Amino acid sequence: MIEIIPAIDIIDGKCVRLSQGDYEQKKVYNEDPVEVALQLEDHGIRRLHIVDLDGAKSGRLINYRVLKQIASRTSLIIDLGGGVKSDSDLEIAFDSGAQMVVGGSIVVEDPAMFQRWIDQFGGKRIVLGADCRENRVSIRAWTEDTEQEVIPYILHWRKQGVHQVICTDIQKDGMLEGPNIELYKRIREEDPSGFLIASGGVSCLKDIEILQKVPVAGVIIGKALYEGKIQLKDLLQFM
Repeated sequence: MIEIIPAIDIIDGKCVRLSQGDYEQKKVYNEDPVEVALQLEDHGIRRLHIVDLDGAKSGRLINYRVLKQIASRTSLIIDLGGGVKSDSDLEIAFDSGAQMVVGGSIVVEDPAMFQRWIDQFGGKRIVLGADCRENRVSIRAWTEDTEQEVIPYILHWRKQGVHQVICTDIQKDGMLEGPNIELYKRIREEDPSGFLIASGGVSCLKDIEILQKVPVAGVIIGKALYEGKIQLKDLLQFM
C-alpha cells in the first residue's frame, strides 16, 4: 500500500497553496489550518505534511504555533518542513509536536549540522527534502538552483543514515498536471529499499495508482484535495 500524506502549507497562519513554489501565485484555501487537519483526521488520514512557507522564505521557523495547535488537537503523525535551519528551530519543531522534521536548504548549506541531526535523532525522524528543478536540487524556498543532481544527492544521504526522502519536482508542484513518474522510477531503480515519498503534480486518483505501481512508499497531496479533484472519501481504498 501507499501512504497518503495530505499537505498543509502555511503563510500568515493560513492554509494556502502555491504554483511551482511562486509566492506571487498564492491561493488561500482556509483561514484555519486546524480545521483542515481535523477534517483530514475525520476521514482516516494518519499522517500530515506541514510546510512553513513563511519559515522557508525567512530562513527560520515561524508558524510553530499552528503546528502546536494541530498536534494538540489531533493524533496525526506530523512531519514539518520549511525554515528549520538551526538547532533551536529543530528543538522548537519537536517541542511543538512534529514527529519528523524535513531538512531542505540546511542540507546543502550546512551538511555537517544535518548529519549531526541524523546521528542524534535517527534517520527516521530526520527526513531529507530533495526538492528539484530539471533534476537539480533547489533550495531557499525554491529560489536558488544548485549544481547538485538530485539522484546522487539522495543516494549520498541515504548512505548517511536517512530513511525517508520527500522528493518534490518543483515544476510539477501545484500545477495539477501529474507527477514526474520517470524521476521516481529512476530513484527507485537506484535505491529500491528507501522510503520514497513523491510530491508535486498529483491531480487525480489515477496518479496515485501509477505511483503505487512504481512503487513509491508515500505520496503528498495538496492542491488536488483543495480544488476537489480528489475527494477524501475516495482515498479510503489506499488506506
